[in-house]
Parts: sequence; structure tokens; C-alpha cells
Amino acid sequence: MIKRFLPILLVFNILCYFFVPYSNSEEKDNLEDLKKNAPRVFIDCKRCDKDYIKTEITYVNYMRDRKDADVHVLITSQRTGSGGTEYTIAFIGLGNYSDVQNTLIYVANKTNTWDETRKGMVDVLKRGLFPYVLKTPIGEHVSIQFKEKVEPTAVKDKWNFWVFSISMDGRLGGETTRSSNSIDANFSANRVTPDLKIRMGFSGDFDEKKYEYDEETIVSKSERKGFNGLFVKSLNEHWSLGSWIEVSSSTYSNIKSLYVFAPAVEYNFFPYSESTRRQLRCLYKIGLNSTNYIEETIYEKISEKLFSESLSTTMEVREQWGNISTSLVGSHFFHDFKKNRVVLRGSISLRVFKGFFMNVRGRYERIHDQLSLPMEGVTLEEMLLTRKELATEYEYSVSLGLSYTFGSVFSNVVNPRFGNGGRRYY
Repeated sequence: MIKRFLPILLVFNILCYFFVPYSNSEEKDNLEDLKKNAPRVFIDCKRCDKDYIKTEITYVNYMRDRKDADVHVLITSQRTGSGGTEYTIAFIGLGNYSDVQNTLIYVANKTNTWDETRKGMVDVLKRGLFPYVLKTPIGEHVSIQFKEKVEPTAVKDKWNFWVFSISMDGRLGGETTRSSNSIDANFSANRVTPDLKIRMGFSGDFDEKKYEYDEETIVSKSERKGFNGLFVKSLNEHWSLGSWIEVSSSTYSNIKSLYVFAPAVEYNFFPYSESTRRQLRCLYKIGLNSTNYIEETIYEKISEKLFSESLSTTMEVREQWGNISTSLVGSHFFHDFKKNRVVLRGSISLRVFKGFFMNVRGRYERIHDQLSLPMEGVTLEEMLLTRKELATEYEYSVSLGLSYTFGSVFSNVVNPRFGNGGRRYY
């Protein structure tokens, strides 16, 4: 019986061999071979869903370290006038791909969900990676679609680019010997175009805490209200002209009312169009400060009008080796040059060598301009509860972080099981 069917099985096997070019296993093996020669990509981004990128763009190899990559994808961001985020995605070819360099822009609206934002970013990444993929055999298996780029203001907007935001937050909590309640409210109105920036905002918060100790009730209250306005006119790629307006009050700082008007001018040594990658800005500001105090100050003042000026220099650089940000600000009052303040801030994030990262942040303030300190001083309760500002000649803070990662250079695999595994969320 079996011998009768042997010729038929033999013919069937021969037909399968010649007319079925690849089985599923053979096709998978072929794609894996192609993937071995696919571009090696290093994603350099602070706030993006790298796992999602890996699952959506599977035809490249993802590297843990820049030095192992063929393409360094550097993603920087800045806020847009409507409250959204503009992502500048620089594709930097390395080694055999050094002749391919490109920069693309993706704008995520404020109303976008996180899923919409990451989908839009993946679409841009696909376009940017396509020239590198074309240089490899796997490029024959990849297709791409083109979308016309539209300028940010090339639309008719019934709101004339004004964006408004309102928020309110209330908290209530306590236990047997302690209770607290607070209210925060914020309102903002912004209009940003390439030629003009207008930002206005009001904020206020009230905080009250009660403590029961040895049959005594200690109450701590603080209140702050403020309005801030910023108006900036773009003159060209390097110069800007603007002004600040501020109206505020603070029980912590002994200020019943403060009114500030300060014109300013800024020069950026690099074009503003390169602001997500590098900036070197000098800002000069001169202003009138009119202040009414809650209590008489240590200088025997209940109100005063003073002129002040400030000069600041800010440098921000983000490159393949890491990022550096630093600023130096000096200010003083004209009636007494000894009433001054110097503020130095800086942060460095460096890839020292393969897998080794160093992060340093620091701030130092030399303070000689505390004009609002109350004459009666601060009680022990007020100091412990941070209800009033304390006299000081300086403030500083420093943080240092080091990390070293070694092992497999590939990071293609995504496994979301058990979330982040071991992190506490309570």
C-alpha cells in the first residue's frame, strides 16, 4: 500500500522544492541575516518612549552606547507658543555613514495625547533613518511615505495664536496632631509667533498648617499672589528687545505689594534657529521696583521706589558627547551698589568613555540685597516652619552622579512584563 504512494510523495516533494522558494523558517533566517547588516542606531533623548520606537522601527539595530553606533539620533526640544513641544531631531552619521547628516522637526500640539506624540515622532524618525537604511541590503524591504511640511504659522487661526490656560489645585490632609490645607490657582495667556512673544500669567497660593503640641495649637499660614508679563520683539537672528512687568505679594518675603517694570535687550551669539543645540546669550535689564512692606524693614522702610539693573550670560550646548548649561547673573540697586547679588548656575552631563556617564549640577548665590527683611526678626517657630525669609549671605547646592553600564551593546529587545520591576510607587 505504502509502495503504491511513494512515487506520488516523491513528485510532491520535488514540486515543493522548486516552486516554494522559502519556508517561513527560511524567510525568517533571511531577514535575520539582513538585520545583522542593518544600521546601528543610538537614540539620544531625555523624554521619549524608546521601547515604543524599538517596537515600531524594527529594521535597525539599537545600540546602548554612541561609540558603537552608525547613526547618532540627537533629539532636543523646546516649548512652542501654543504650549506644545517642538522636537528637533538631528541624524548624525558616524563612520561609514558620516556623509549623511540631516535635521528634521516634529511639533507636538499641547492637546496631543502621549500616544499621538510618540506616533508622530516615530513617523519623523522613519523618514530620517531611511537614507541610512538605503545603504544596506535591508533597504529593499522598507517603504516610506512623504508628507508636505507646513510652516508653524501658515494657517488661519481664529484665536490669532493666543493660547489660554486655567488650573486650580486644592489639597486637604491631616492626622491626630496635624492638619493642612492649601489652594493653588493659575491662569496664563500666551501668544508666540516668530516675530513676537507675549506671555502673561497670574498665580496664587494659600497654605495653612496646624500642629497640636502639649495642649498648644501652632498655626502656620503663608500666602503668595503674583502677575507676570513678558513681551519680546524679534529684531533679527541675534537681537531681541523686550520688557518684564511684575505685580506680586508674599508673606514669606514681607512684601505687601511689589511693582516692577524692566525693559531689556538680548544678544545671542548663535542664530536663534539653532537654540535647541547651542546658545550663548547676553541679557541686559534695567528696571524700576516699587515696594510696600508688610512690616517695617531692617532699613526702617515701610515702602520705597528703587532702580536696579542686571546682566546675565547663559551658555547651553548639546552635542554627541553630552550637554553643558551654565549661567552667570549679576544685579544691584542703584541707590547702593553694595546691595547686590551674584548667581552662578551650571550643569554638565558627559559621556566620559564608553558606558561611563558623569552628571554634575551646582548653584551658588552671593546675596547682599535682602531689603525686605523685617526689623523684628524671625521667631523660632517661624524659622522652623519656614514662614519667613531668613538673613543670609549665600546659598549653594551641589549634586554629583556617576553611572557605568557594560555588557551587550545591543538593545533591540523590549519586554514590558512586571513594569519596571522593583520600583516603588507608593
